Parts: sequence; C-alpha cells; structure tokens
Amino acid sequence: MLHYAVVFLIVAIIAAVLGFTGIAGTATWIAQVLFAVFIILFLVSLIRGRRPKI
Repeated sequence: MLHYAVVFLIVAIIAAVLGFTGIAGTATWIAQVLFAVFIILFLVSLIRGRRPKI
C-alpha cells in the first residue's frame, strides 16, 4: 500500500510539473489517503503483534 502511495505521489509531481493541476490534485489526494490507510494498518498490526498469544 505504501508503494501505491509513492506511485501516486510521483504521478502528482510529474503532473504538477507539466501543468495538469486537476490531475495533480487528484493524485496528491489519493496518495495522502493511501498513506493514511497505510499508517493506520501499520499501527494496528504493531499493537496486535505485541499481545501475548493465548
């Protein structure tokens, strides 16, 4: 998931350099959402992984 966030960030940067502001804004938004989901899933897996198994 982090890979997709980085890919959309690169697409946003390239689109911004070429002047496609609508595409750049959308790609940036998608990258931010994917990064937030990645961080949430990472924290959940960290918390669940530290519990002792019963």
